[in-house]
Amino acid sequence: MIEEQLGNQRGQVAAPTSEREIWWLQPMLIVSALGGFMVYTTWAVLQGAHYEYKNYFSPFYPAFATPAWWPLSPAFLILWAPAGFRSTCYYFRRAFHRSFLLAPPACAVADARAGYTGESRFPMILMNLHRYFLYLAMVELIVLWYHAALSVVFEGRLGAGMGSLIMVANVVLLSLYLTSCHSFRHLIGGRLDCFSHCPTQHAVWGQVSRLNERHDLWFWLSLLSVGLTDLYIRLLSMGIISDMRLF
Repeated sequence: MIEEQLGNQRGQVAAPTSEREIWWLQPMLIVSALGGFMVYTTWAVLQGAHYEYKNYFSPFYPAFATPAWWPLSPAFLILWAPAGFRSTCYYFRRAFHRSFLLAPPACAVADARAGYTGESRFPMILMNLHRYFLYLAMVELIVLWYHAALSVVFEGRLGAGMGSLIMVANVVLLSLYLTSCHSFRHLIGGRLDCFSHCPTQHAVWGQVSRLNERHDLWFWLSLLSVGLTDLYIRLLSMGIISDMRLF
């Protein structure tokens, strides 16, 4: 009986929001940023070209050769995995629900919908696939680290260009985003009942927990870096800009 009464109070706000509060600003900014990234990514993926320049490779496209029978852009062969990882991310769910769905738009604003079922029904129950997309994203991250290593090799010799810095920075930010993930934190040590028998694992779990505190920051920085990396390589491939060789 008590649980039923408490459940009926979820999402209710005692007083209306003050008109002077700009609670709509953050949702608007998130819609603009995420919407802009989605539009650019869709455009870049549908191009199916200009994703490689010398020893630079776009993170949107696969490292292997596209099969002759594949009729679509090569990006569709791999992009579904990191896209699935981001779209089921805990932070992304919160940002998407508050900004795109306005459910609720802010903590102090009442939810417009009367019912709330969480992730217990279709299609939101599919969000529980996040941990499995994590494993796929880890494989993709290894490939991106390999690409970053190739970006500092010029004609068999070590060097660095502006593209090298961009690719290395991108993979570092992507690594911080993945390792700060809640599911990765659980994989490292959150599933254990007792840390006293695993001191080393507990220490690693503690470091991952610190990264987890800034998971939203790594989400946005890595989202920006992956888009800029593709854009930079695309402009080089199209001959619009030239790469600055540092050494």
